[in-house]
Amino acid sequence: MPPLVNRPATVVISELSPLVEGGKYPTKRVAGENLRVEADIFKEGHDQVLARLIWRKSGQKEWQEKEMNHLGNDRWFAELQFHETGRYEIGITAWADDFLTWLHDFERRLTGDQTDFSTEIEEGRVTLNNAANRAAGGRAGNDAEAIESLTTTLMQMEASAVPALFHTPDNLALLARWPNRSLATTGEQMIPLVVETKRSSFSAWYEFFPRSAEGLSNHHSTFRDCLPRIEDAAAMGFDVVYFPPIHPIGVAHRKGKNNSVTCEPGDVGSPWAIGSSEGGHRSVEPALGTMDDFVWLLGEARHRGIEIALDFALNCSPDHPYVRDHPEWFYRRPDGSIKYAENPPKKYQDIYPLDFHCDEWKELWEELRDVVLFWVEKGVRIFRVDNPHTKPVTFWEWLIAEIHAVDPEVIFLSEAFTRPKMMQTLAKAGFTQSYTYFTWRETGAELRDYVTELTKGHMREYYRANFWPNTPDILPFHLQHATPAAFKIRAALAATLSSSWGIYSGFELCEGAPLPGREEYLDSEKYQLKARDWNKPGNIKMFITRLNRARNEHPALQSYANIQFIPADNDQILAFHKWSDDGTDRIIVVINLDPHKRHESNLYLPLDELGLSPGIEFEVADVLFEETYLWRESTNFVSLDPRTKPVHLLKVRKL
Repeated sequence: MPPLVNRPATVVISELSPLVEGGKYPTKRVAGENLRVEADIFKEGHDQVLARLIWRKSGQKEWQEKEMNHLGNDRWFAELQFHETGRYEIGITAWADDFLTWLHDFERRLTGDQTDFSTEIEEGRVTLNNAANRAAGGRAGNDAEAIESLTTTLMQMEASAVPALFHTPDNLALLARWPNRSLATTGEQMIPLVVETKRSSFSAWYEFFPRSAEGLSNHHSTFRDCLPRIEDAAAMGFDVVYFPPIHPIGVAHRKGKNNSVTCEPGDVGSPWAIGSSEGGHRSVEPALGTMDDFVWLLGEARHRGIEIALDFALNCSPDHPYVRDHPEWFYRRPDGSIKYAENPPKKYQDIYPLDFHCDEWKELWEELRDVVLFWVEKGVRIFRVDNPHTKPVTFWEWLIAEIHAVDPEVIFLSEAFTRPKMMQTLAKAGFTQSYTYFTWRETGAELRDYVTELTKGHMREYYRANFWPNTPDILPFHLQHATPAAFKIRAALAATLSSSWGIYSGFELCEGAPLPGREEYLDSEKYQLKARDWNKPGNIKMFITRLNRARNEHPALQSYANIQFIPADNDQILAFHKWSDDGTDRIIVVINLDPHKRHESNLYLPLDELGLSPGIEFEVADVLFEETYLWRESTNFVSLDPRTKPVHLLKVRKL
């Protein structure tokens, strides 16, 4: 057995939470969001234990403290909010408090047959004198005098009156300021915490292809043509516009319409086949304009409350400058030729994948980091990352840390529709937000189970779900040839079940023509210019605008994990309750999941958690449709017709 070097711990501190993999990865919160820390804290015997949460921002020396509260069964907690972004470390210090232990012991003795308390009074005097000395040493003269006055009173009073002397809020607070912490234990385990911007958790994304901004199939739009699209997105309440890759598109093996291997004259190719004689990842497609045009658009968008997110897609066409200058960065066949990408049976002849474990991997990784920094310097603050699950997790952990060392407010969205554990690990490694399986969750049971998994289990501490009803790659079967009601329902689900959501353009126009038998769009915009009337009759732009307006006006809809499902009689009715951290804003969401039929149901409200009392009438105001209802008690009736009103967003108001 090794010799004892340090003083043994006097208090047990264990089962600290929330931790992500025991503290290997940071717990995540956004500025102003509540963090609840809990731990088991106890010691041997009957001493009265006190505990304080301690924290500091990375790089600072001084610790700050906050008193912890006892929950029962030796479980303690405290809640914090951080309003400054950055990294923090959080721990716990605890000790046996000599004053409270003396007072507790004194009170217990009073319940017995003891008559002489002179020894206990003397112990109290010593304890108080020590506290007065600590106050004087801390240059708190007023506190020292107040404690000395208490000591004098203690020495002059009857034993039975002692508890009343000290059990006043002022006297308890006075002595709590000067505890004896000489034998305090500080837990070995710390919570690493990263605090990010509010947009990291609350955002509304709109994706469109810049080259189709004007909606003309025979004319390639430019960056400067994109401004009306951005203004339209802003008018609908979106605050992030996401562009697929804007880099030069390769010519070799360029794909034709509908992913055809035959490219006809005039075919624009896939923007994910990056690189040509015009440049690579640091360049823009000449048909879109110049770098100056893009920087101009960034500024114009930001002036309108929009951030432009770029696609960071680590794909190289055979024409990419890397192929010429760094062939060692690519996979090779036995004959020495470079391998193109495959996901059998799919083949991507127009893309060469990078080898992240090649002999020159350090140079490759540093180059890709510098690509991101290049765009950050241009003013880009958000990146949607294409297929991160096909690259090493260690690469993303390193790259994101490198970028955040320069600008900690850069946001990374993980586009990984893959195995759950890989999706989760990418989020732990640093991705700010993540795509999800929401697109394929349709029934009430599926949605309840999935949202509960995301927000109530361990994933809540590191995984921020961004719900997308569609993407350029995915037209789910339930939206194929669907009615506008189906699009409204999926929009309402995405926009309210999560605090971040997004749509790919055309969703607001209810586009739903598929490749037969596939979850893909017919005449996919990935391979051709797209003709659109952006104000096509039958669009749901006004509905989306109301949804986003409600999200922006109600803090309850901006919280990610504050959600509780409400029981309903009808399985086609999904109902849940969301609330702001401070409890001042409460919204009941009710959605008809059936796009074809009216459905009715009773809801069974948790009145206590809604801040309501039984038997008292209260008001619920629909913030989408500007209608008001008076409800009473926990059971209330709803009826939703998908053709006119598929959803209620009900603001709860006490009368």
